[in-house]
Amino acid sequence: MPSNGEPAAPTTPLPPGRGQPEPLIERVAAWSARRRKTALFGWLIFVVLTFAVGAAVGGKGPQNHDPGESGRAQVMIEDAGDDTRPPSENVLVQAGADSPGFRTDTALQKAVQDVGATLNGLTGKVSDVVVPTTAEPGGLVSADGRSVLVTFSLAGSGHGWDNAAEVVEQTQQRMAQLAKEHKGLTIVQAGDASVDFAVEEATSEDFATAELTSIPLTLVILLVVFGALIAAGIPLLLAVTAVVAAMGLLTLAANWLPVDDTASSVVLLVGMAVGVDYTLFYLRREREERLAGRDTEQALRITAATSGRAVVVSGLTVAVSMAGLFLTGIDTFTGMAVGTIAVVLLAVVGSLTALPAVLSMLGSKVDGLRLPWIGRRRAEASSSRVWTAVVAQVVRRPLLWGGAAVAALLLAALPAAGMRLADPGLQERFPDSVPEISHLVAIQEAFPGKPAPAQVVVTGSALGTGAFDEAVTALREQVAKSGGALAEPVRTAKIGDGGTVVVTVPLAGSGNDAESQKALKLLRDTALPRSLGEVDGLRYAVTGQTAGPADMAAALDSRTPVVFAFVLVFAFLLLVSAFRSLAIPLVSIALNVLSIGAAYGVVTLVFQDGHLSGLLGFESYGGIISWLPLFMFVILFGLSMDYHVFIISRIRELRMEGADTRTAVTRGIGGSAGVVTSAAVVMIAVFSIFASLSMLDYKMLGLGMAVAILVDATLVRGVLLPAALALLGDRSWTLPRALAWIPAVAAERSPEPPAAPYEEAAEDSRTETEEDRDKDTEEDRDKDVERV
Repeated sequence: MPSNGEPAAPTTPLPPGRGQPEPLIERVAAWSARRRKTALFGWLIFVVLTFAVGAAVGGKGPQNHDPGESGRAQVMIEDAGDDTRPPSENVLVQAGADSPGFRTDTALQKAVQDVGATLNGLTGKVSDVVVPTTAEPGGLVSADGRSVLVTFSLAGSGHGWDNAAEVVEQTQQRMAQLAKEHKGLTIVQAGDASVDFAVEEATSEDFATAELTSIPLTLVILLVVFGALIAAGIPLLLAVTAVVAAMGLLTLAANWLPVDDTASSVVLLVGMAVGVDYTLFYLRREREERLAGRDTEQALRITAATSGRAVVVSGLTVAVSMAGLFLTGIDTFTGMAVGTIAVVLLAVVGSLTALPAVLSMLGSKVDGLRLPWIGRRRAEASSSRVWTAVVAQVVRRPLLWGGAAVAALLLAALPAAGMRLADPGLQERFPDSVPEISHLVAIQEAFPGKPAPAQVVVTGSALGTGAFDEAVTALREQVAKSGGALAEPVRTAKIGDGGTVVVTVPLAGSGNDAESQKALKLLRDTALPRSLGEVDGLRYAVTGQTAGPADMAAALDSRTPVVFAFVLVFAFLLLVSAFRSLAIPLVSIALNVLSIGAAYGVVTLVFQDGHLSGLLGFESYGGIISWLPLFMFVILFGLSMDYHVFIISRIRELRMEGADTRTAVTRGIGGSAGVVTSAAVVMIAVFSIFASLSMLDYKMLGLGMAVAILVDATLVRGVLLPAALALLGDRSWTLPRALAWIPAVAAERSPEPPAAPYEEAAEDSRTETEEDRDKDTEEDRDKDVERV
């Protein structure tokens, strides 16, 4: 008898040859159980080969481009020969507030000369060193005279990039030594290469922290859930192998698709969550069936027909949701979508092949190596008394409880109405512990628009003619008329074979604030059309630190409704296909939207309004990262379906056995509460790790997803779902004829009809005494110990 009191016989699937073909999911599980060595080692060999091939081949495909005009400009630079532009660096030499200024401050002048001499001494490593003088400041002396900028480029093979890390480290050491020699002055370095390396290092450290922390934390949680080391290790093994294989496939895909560095972090985040969840669903049901008295083969067949089917439906829902990211046309999302879909589908395949093979090998030994005390308490997967009692109250008064839950979620979502999408600068995105970013901010404050001015990429037949020179002169006139929004120096530089020119125009503001956005709009809409735009035979596009985020935000504004519609429509069709119901998909979508809305509200309250900034270690910049709401919607809509599909499947299973809707809801949610809570705890723990990392993007994503999963696993599934199903009653399980054309996916066979009515069977199933169950359980434990 199942430990949660469900009648055992009705759940047994029809054996082959009883009038219905055995579904694919059960056939795969049966094959894996029969050929367990082939299935398990085949999976492991596939994982190793995929990762090895990915590491050997590497991913050197197309680069990521910003959407819109900024992306077009980046392509124009690449077509001209992107590697012809050596990375540029800047050294800021800054005196204190009491300095009279560069013209008369001899100490400041001496420091600038020493910086220039040091850089010029690095022959073959740096080039194009520009040292301002009192006679020719060249725009490299600040308005107050206290700050001076020395610029240079990296030289060497690969136009400076091949040995950039070594040269940057050497120049930074030289500048640090000069800072010690010139006490009272600030001498710091920041530029293309140094900031890139610092950001890459900080991101890598974040990823390594998440990787090293998530695995042991997940293992601890699983040990508490199962109370046995072997059972706890199985979900972790599947999750890790799925992530490793997905990393290999993602590396291979990077040869043809643009894959951003953050895609690896997202693969780890999602892979650990779904890999553990799918195994939990499978393992807990298999254990439950074994404890009911079935042998391993019977338990695996029933598990494949129930939890296996739920895993397939859940995995397809996550994959369909993530596929919506392709519709954005944004390169950053392409890599995320490819990696996430890969890891989810691999987790599904592993759950249907390697997992049955492992469970068939182990049999009852899966509960071996039990932990003291915890192992005895966790040996049997019982119903949750708390959630059973809560759901029983909800189904009695569904309007009252459901209305209160909806009101609470709407209240939590209320702050999202004032959400302001804006991308942070590097200073807000990373902590002050990254010195290169602090140096870059100091340069930006002393020299607005430098060292990251707007880049106007120009090409066409009119280049090199007098008309082009006149257009640049006209552009400088527009800069002079801009009232400070656009600034000098306006510079031109040929790249490649000379068929492309980059015109740099400094913008007012910090690069990411409203002042910079206003200056960018003035440049694009007024200054350029009245200068370069007047010349026939010229094509131009603007990119840069300000243009990229602005174009990203514009693309998100236009594509987000399309992605939302795609996800909702296809998720609806998939759920109709899986459950042959109209009400279940509509209720599922509504509940997901409510939980995601609540997560939006919390993220807005915390990060935009600045609450908990001290605890989480960030400084609010008054906005939310532009890509976050869309990405959260897509990934949460898919992930929340994990246990939602599992719960609905259990409720539907009981309903097909003859239980009325309210009884099926109460027992289905109560009986699955343990595994759902366990899965949610693992997800929340993994997401919370990301909320503790240094990068602001990870903090927002981690906290938002942790909150959404918490709300989803408690208030939504424990109150709103049973309230909705209780109100709908039998209408929950009907499908209008107008939708009958939708094909069934992962269809399950009807279970054997019970020998007696459901209520009678349930009553008979309770004749076993508590002492008998304890005795049987103790005997099982003794046998397991002997086997181990």
